[in-house]
Amino acid sequence: MGLKIVYPICCGIDVHKRFVVACIASTDHQGVTSYKNHRFSTYTNGLRKLLQWLLENNCLDVCMESTGKYWIPVFNILEDSCNITLAHPKYVKAIRGKKTDKKDAKWIADLFKHDLVAGSFMPPARIRQLRDLMRYRSKLTNFTSSEKNRLQNSLTVSNIQLGSAVSDTFGKTSMNIIEKLLENPTETDFDIEPLVYGALRNKIPELKLAMDGFITPEQAGKITVIKQHYEDLQERKADLEKLILSLAEPYMEEINLLLTVPSIKNIFTAIAIISEIGVNMDVFPTAKHSCSWAGLTPTNNESAGKKKSVRISRAGVYIKPLLVQCATSVVKSEKHPEIRNRYLRIKKRRGHKRAIIAIARMLLTAIYHILKKKESYNPDLYQKADVLPVSREITVEQAILLAKSQGFRIMEKAT
Repeated sequence: MGLKIVYPICCGIDVHKRFVVACIASTDHQGVTSYKNHRFSTYTNGLRKLLQWLLENNCLDVCMESTGKYWIPVFNILEDSCNITLAHPKYVKAIRGKKTDKKDAKWIADLFKHDLVAGSFMPPARIRQLRDLMRYRSKLTNFTSSEKNRLQNSLTVSNIQLGSAVSDTFGKTSMNIIEKLLENPTETDFDIEPLVYGALRNKIPELKLAMDGFITPEQAGKITVIKQHYEDLQERKADLEKLILSLAEPYMEEINLLLTVPSIKNIFTAIAIISEIGVNMDVFPTAKHSCSWAGLTPTNNESAGKKKSVRISRAGVYIKPLLVQCATSVVKSEKHPEIRNRYLRIKKRRGHKRAIIAIARMLLTAIYHILKKKESYNPDLYQKADVLPVSREITVEQAILLAKSQGFRIMEKAT
C-alpha cells in the first residue's frame, strides 16, 4: 500500500539567487503522477510569470525551501494567490549523488504531495516587517556595545583607568572628562571638580588617580572617531525605535499584557517577543509546540534503547537569548517566589544552565497562555503548583537514596 496523496496537484520550487526551478506534480485518480518543469528568473517579471504558470496549471499548493533571503521575493509574489509551505532545507534535502536543480524541485514536489514536509512558522506580513525592524535594532545595540568596548580599550592602553573609578564610562561625568581630555590630549592634569556630578563627587581623589596617564595623538583621534560613531548609532537607533513604535501600535493590547510578565518591563522587550511569535497563538497547537519552535526543549536522540545527547536545538536564534536574559533577571529577584523556587529546585538537581533554560521555557509557556486567553500574568497559578501534595509517600530505601544525594552520610543506629 502506497503513501496517501494529500495534494493531487502541487509544486516544488528549488530557490536560487538568480533563478528558481519549479516542478508541478499532477496525480490522477489511478495514482500516476506526471511532472512539468520550468525555470524562471528571480526578477519580479520572472516571478510573475511563475505565478501565471501555476495558475494556468490549476496549482495553488506550493512548497519551497527557505534558502537564505532568496525565498522572500518568491514568497512576496505568490503569497496572495497560493498556499505556500516554507520548508527548512534540512527537511527537503535530496540524496547525495542524485542532485540537480530539476531533481531537487521534483524531490520537493514528491515529498509535499504526500504531506511529508513540515512547514516553517510564517507570521503575517505586518509581524514580519516588525520582526525585521526589531532584529535590526538588535544589531544596532550590538554595534553600540562594540564601540563602547573600543573606547574603553583605547583609554586602557593610554593608562587612563576611568573604567575602574566609575560604573558607566559613558555616563555624564565620564563623557565630560573624556571631552575635556580630547581638547588637549597631552594635558591630563586638569581640574575635574566642575565636571563631576552626583555621588561621584565623593570619588574625586580616585578620579584624579585614574586620569594619571598619557594619550598619544593617534589614540586621541581614534577615541574621537569612536565617540562620533557611538553618538551616530544612538541617533539612528532612536529613529528606528520611533518607526517600530508606530508599526507596533495595533498590538498595544498584547504588548500591555506581556508587560505583566515578570522581568518584561521594557516595551521593546515585549515588542521583540511579539515580532518573533506573533499575536495569534492558534498557529501553535500547544504551548509545548511554541517552546519547541523557540529551541527551549530537549531533543530526542535514542537508538537501541540508549539515550544519546538531549541538548536543546539551535532554533530560536533571536527569541531564545531574549528569554534567557529575562529568566536570568527574574531568578535573582525574590519578588516572584514561584519562579525563583522552581529555579533553585532544578539548579540543585541539574545545574544552573539547565535551570535557566527551564525558567525561560516557563516564561514562554506563560506568554503563550497570556496571548491565547488575553489574560494578564497570574502568579497564583504557579504558586499553587509549587505546593507539594500532602499525600506523597516515600519508601525507606528511597529516603536513604535521597539523603545520600544531598550529601548526608548514613549511620547505623547503635544497639
